[in-house]
Amino acid sequence: MTSSTADLWHHYGRTRAGTDREVPDTFYWTWGQDAGPGPEVLGDLTGRCVGDLGAGAARHAAHLAARHQPAQVIAVDASPAQHAMAADLYGHLAPRLLLVHSDVVSHLHATPAMYDVLYSVFGAVDFTDPGELLPAAATALRPGGRLMFSTLAHYLSGAAAQPDVVAADIPAKTQHGEAATMRRWVLQEHVWTKALDAAGFTQIDINVLPATGEGPRTAATLLVSACVPE
Repeated sequence: MTSSTADLWHHYGRTRAGTDREVPDTFYWTWGQDAGPGPEVLGDLTGRCVGDLGAGAARHAAHLAARHQPAQVIAVDASPAQHAMAADLYGHLAPRLLLVHSDVVSHLHATPAMYDVLYSVFGAVDFTDPGELLPAAATALRPGGRLMFSTLAHYLSGAAAQPDVVAADIPAKTQHGEAATMRRWVLQEHVWTKALDAAGFTQIDINVLPATGEGPRTAATLLVSACVPE
C-alpha cells in the first residue's frame, strides 16, 4: 500500500511523549542526536522569526522558543497526529511558539518574505520534493535569510545516496498498522548544491557529520546551509 492521505507519522515519537514532556536543553543535527553541533549553528536568533519545517512533536522548536529569545518560532507539520502531540506537549509556550498544521510547501507559499531562518532536522526537507520545497523556502525567507537542514548522507542500509533528484519508497505504517510506503529524498552533496542553486540560494555550504555509532541503522549526516540574496 502506498498512501498520500493516511497519517503515516501517527506512531512516531508517541512512546517518548508519554514519559518525556520537558523542553529539551539542546538538540543535535546528527542522525544519532547525540553529538556534534547544536542549535548554536543557527546563529543569534534574538528577535528573529524562525520556521521549523516538518516539526513533528516540536521538540526542536520548543527548545529554540524557550531558550533563544526569538520573536517567534513557527513549527509546521502536515501530520494531524504530530500536530496534536506538539500541542499537548508544548502548547503552553504560545505565543512565542506557534504550532501550524499544514503542508509545508503550501505554508511557505502563503508566507512570502516572512522568515529570517528556516530549518529542518530530518524533517520536511527529507520527505518533500526538493523541486517544490526549496523554491517555496526561498520565497518565504526575507532577503539575506537562511535555510539550514540536516539530512541523510546515505541510506540507512549503507547504500549510496542518489546522484540525481530521485526519491526512494521507504516502509511506513498507517495509524491502524497497515503497511504503506512514503517517499524520502537521500541525495548526494552535489545534487543538493545544484537544487539549492536552481532555487535561488547562494552561500551554499555542506558539511558531512560522521555517524556517531555502529549498527544497521546508523548514518552519516549532511548539514546543509544556504542563504537567499540580500
